[in-house]
Amino acid sequence: MMRPSVVARPRMRLPAGGCFFCFVVVLGLLVMYENFWFFSSTLSSYPMDMVKADAGGKRNVDLSSGVYHSWKVFKTDYEEMERKLRVFVYPGGHRTPRRLTGKYASEGFFFKNIRESRFVTLDPNEAHLFFLPVSCHKLRGQGVSWEDITNGIGDYVRNLMLEFPYWNRTLGADHFFVTCHDIGVRATEGAPLLVKNSIRVVCSSSYNNGYIPHKDVALPQVRLPFSYPPGGNDVITRHMLGFWAGRTDSDVRSALTTVWNGDAELDIQNSRKNGTTGKHNKFYEAKFCICPGKSEVNSPWIAESIRYGCVPVIMSDYYDLPFNDILDWRKFSVILKESDVYQLKHILQNISDAEFMALHRNLVKVQRHFTWNTPPMRYDAFHLVMYEVWLRHHAIKY
Repeated sequence: MMRPSVVARPRMRLPAGGCFFCFVVVLGLLVMYENFWFFSSTLSSYPMDMVKADAGGKRNVDLSSGVYHSWKVFKTDYEEMERKLRVFVYPGGHRTPRRLTGKYASEGFFFKNIRESRFVTLDPNEAHLFFLPVSCHKLRGQGVSWEDITNGIGDYVRNLMLEFPYWNRTLGADHFFVTCHDIGVRATEGAPLLVKNSIRVVCSSSYNNGYIPHKDVALPQVRLPFSYPPGGNDVITRHMLGFWAGRTDSDVRSALTTVWNGDAELDIQNSRKNGTTGKHNKFYEAKFCICPGKSEVNSPWIAESIRYGCVPVIMSDYYDLPFNDILDWRKFSVILKESDVYQLKHILQNISDAEFMALHRNLVKVQRHFTWNTPPMRYDAFHLVMYEVWLRHHAIKY
C-alpha cells in the first residue's frame, strides 16, 4: 500500500519576541499547576463544613484557623468529642430554666441544647460526664429564698451521693452543673464538694469569685434575642473610636466614666444616670467596644460586641475569657489591664487601620462560636462549652 504523499508545508517563523512570549506562557502554566496542587492539598486538610460555596459554585476555604491557638489540635479533639462523648443527666432537679430570653438566656439554652444533643445517654455506665440539672435561676424566679435554694441544692447533691455510686467514684470530679446567674454561684456554696470538685460552667468567671480556670468553664453570657442582625464587612461605617454604656458598679467602670465621659472620640455613657442613647446603633458605628469588668456577674457586653462586629476591648484583671483554651483572643480583641483605663484613648489611637481591619475580620469569623441555636449546630456556643468540659474530663484520674 502506498502512503499518501506528504506535502511540504512552509515553516512558520515566530515574530520578534516570540520566544520570550512562549516562555511566559509555559511559566504561567507551571505556576497555575503549582497553585492548583497547593490549593488542593490545603483544602483537603479542612473539614467539609469549613468549605463554603459561593453563588458561582466555586469553593472557598474558610481561613478562620487563624483565630485558634491550634486549629489542627482543636479540630482533632473536637471530632473525637463528637464521636465519643456521652453525658448522663441525673433525674430530678430542674430541667427547664425559667426562660430563653434576657441576659441569662445562655443558661436556658444550655439546658435545652443538652436534651437536643447526641451526647445524652440513658446508661450511666457508659457516661464520661454527669450533668446535674439544677437551675438556680428558675428557683429564684419561683420566689424561693436564698437560704431555701442553698439548702435544696445541698440536699439534692447528698441524695445523689446516696442513690448513685458515680459521685463517690471521683468525688464529683466528672460531674458538672451550669449557671449564668450569681444566684447559682452563691447557692451552690451550700454544697462544698460541688464547688470544690465538680466542674462549674458559669458566667461569673472571675478569679475573685472562687472561679478555678483549670477546673471550671466560662459560659459566654448572651442577651437574647438579639435586637439587630450581626455586623460584618462594615469597617467603612465605623467612625467612632470607642463606645461603652452601662452602670458604674466596679472600680474600673467608675474610672472609665470619670476620665472619659464627654470625650469627643470615646462615647462613654453612664446608663444609671443618663440611660442609654442609641446603644445598638453605636455598636455598628464604633471601631472598639469597651468591656470593663463588673463586681459580680459577667456582662453580655462582650458577646454583643462580637455579634455586632465591634472589636471588644477587655479590661478586667481577674477574668477567664470564654473558650480561652480554643480561641486566641488577641487575634480579634484588645486585652488591657484595668489600670490602662487612664491611657485608653492613646492605646486605641495607636492601633493602625491595618491592625484594626485584621481584628475585625477575625471577629466576624468567631461570631458562630458565640451563637446559641436550637437545635444546636456544630461549632456553636453549646458545642464549644461541651468541648471545654470534654477537655477537663481528660484530666480526671480514677
